Amino acid sequence: MGCGTSVTGSRAKKSERAIKAAILIQRWYRCYMARLEMRRQYALSIFQSIEYAEEQAQLQLSSFFTFMLDHFTHLNETDTGSDVQLLEYERMIEVPDSYHGPRLSFPLTVADTNSLLHAFKDQQHLHARYVLQLLHETKKLLKQMPNIIHLSTSYSKEITICGDLHGKLDDLLLIFYKNGLPSEENPYLFNGDFVDRGKNSIEILIILFSFLLVYPNHLHLNRGNHEDHIVNLRYGFTKEVMKKYRSHGKKILNLLQDVYSWLPLATVIDSKVLIVHGGISDTTDLDFLNLFKRNKMKSVLRPPRQDIAVKGMTRPSSSSSHRRQYTSDLLDVGKHMWLLNDGVNSGPLLEAQYLESSVRMPSVPSELTAKEWKQVVDILWSDPKNQNGCTPNKVRGGGCYFGPDVTARLLKRYNLKMLIRSHECKQEGYEISHHGQVITIFSASNYYEDGSNRGAYLKLNPDLIPRFVQYQVSKCTRKQTLHQRVSVVEWSALKSLREKLYSRRSELIAAFRQYDPNYTGRISATEWASAMESVLHLDLPWRTLRSRLVQLAPDGSVEYLSCFNDLEIEPAIKEVQPALVETLYRYRTDLEIIFNIIDKDHSGLISIEEFRQTWKLFNSHLKIDIDDESIDNLARSIDFNKDGSIDFNEFLEAFHVVNKFENK
Repeated sequence: MGCGTSVTGSRAKKSERAIKAAILIQRWYRCYMARLEMRRQYALSIFQSIEYAEEQAQLQLSSFFTFMLDHFTHLNETDTGSDVQLLEYERMIEVPDSYHGPRLSFPLTVADTNSLLHAFKDQQHLHARYVLQLLHETKKLLKQMPNIIHLSTSYSKEITICGDLHGKLDDLLLIFYKNGLPSEENPYLFNGDFVDRGKNSIEILIILFSFLLVYPNHLHLNRGNHEDHIVNLRYGFTKEVMKKYRSHGKKILNLLQDVYSWLPLATVIDSKVLIVHGGISDTTDLDFLNLFKRNKMKSVLRPPRQDIAVKGMTRPSSSSSHRRQYTSDLLDVGKHMWLLNDGVNSGPLLEAQYLESSVRMPSVPSELTAKEWKQVVDILWSDPKNQNGCTPNKVRGGGCYFGPDVTARLLKRYNLKMLIRSHECKQEGYEISHHGQVITIFSASNYYEDGSNRGAYLKLNPDLIPRFVQYQVSKCTRKQTLHQRVSVVEWSALKSLREKLYSRRSELIAAFRQYDPNYTGRISATEWASAMESVLHLDLPWRTLRSRLVQLAPDGSVEYLSCFNDLEIEPAIKEVQPALVETLYRYRTDLEIIFNIIDKDHSGLISIEEFRQTWKLFNSHLKIDIDDESIDNLARSIDFNKDGSIDFNEFLEAFHVVNKFENK
């Protein structure tokens, strides 16, 4: 009996030790997962902050782009001609016998959509003739639709709602694989941002427009903020179309501007659920949005304005005292966006001296009113916030931040229950906010980097209870551990952030040295974080990130120059001054947009004189302190074969941040 008691006690002790061990392992695992989650969260924050800063930069340059577009009239050739002229142009495009892709005939059938899906899976392209025909038919259909579409779940029982796709064809194909193809029994709503960033934007448009033509009552499209031809100049879609369709690319892009402008702005399901791409503001008026002529809104970056006059645009000499001068004032419309206006001499004609020639054209007042423009900007660009109120969205530079009270008032006003929107990458593919009244749905998985986020879509039944389906397109990530996947995302985010730091190197060093008058090379962590935010305005947890970006001294202070130690901007032209190199890198994306505007045939070649004058115009607009002689020297040095032309795409690629120790 005593022996039995001893055995029982021994087992109890072993069991107790096992439980303690299990608890320790559980605690360790929870801490380990929490650390991984923190790393993944701040990586996503870095990506988003940089993305929104880029959007803000483009919106703040809206006045400059307005001027460029007004004075390079080839970009105002948005009128693709009458339907008869367009059809004649399409018929003139021959489809050679060597073309083995899909051959479409209109009206389209389900067989055509299936053919397109199979072709794009095999990485084939649709011939330009069929693309133009498809866009033409899509435009005709969209023009018949109202600004706000009303749908019902009573017929199909469920409607599938998808968010941003951003050119990620694999995500669209995966959605169709998991959820079935669009049909009368399986309706879909795609909530904007079909294009940009990803490499298959045109294929996504072709698929969606094809299903729209086959099932006009069962596939629906809302316009997003990236369905905008000027935004496309920056984020890749323009370049994609020109690369894939070359001689017909310009015609396709011009027709797409019209198609974009006719996309519906919002959808209402069962008179209870409002779906818009971005969000709302405290002035959102659905009745007003439903009545105005939506195709007037060609681009957010071309807001309504007064007559524009640009003065003093004479050809500058190499002397800095004779630089190009022009008069412009930035006006704030509703504290949401910036416009170009003269304010001094608003005459009846636009006038500019450019490349030794004067461009004069009638100044036609825009049909788009400030109220119409702001109403559309707010629903395409706004984001929800947790705090009550409605404030300008200074992070993106357009739209607003709207709080739970703003949501509640709008839903009550229109007798709605829920707002579904997209526009923001969410780590799990969706997010519920504002006490369950706002849902964000985002369908592009791996948006920033492989493993950075899941994609999701939602299914809405007659009870209006959303059911979320998550997924993640995985190729290489499937074989990686969770730690490896998080490390890849974190490394990519930190790399992007370091490049951002290096592009503002001079300003950051000046900010650091305000706290270091004795040039010790060290400042406190608080001072370092304050300097970083004052220059970059990224709203990141700098104190948390400091160990990943800079070296710390034994006393805990920050050796602030160490954040630049491993990086350098590698220009192809060694004679270029470091200050100019940094400036070129910082504004390289904006410069690419500007040169795309000048480059009429999208050949990638521009003249030396165009380079000089445009940079001086940009320089004057942003008040960058780069003298004319430096620009002239740069222009001469990058004309590699001395033929008077610059391959600007190669030039842009030459200026990039590299790790000093990579590939050495």
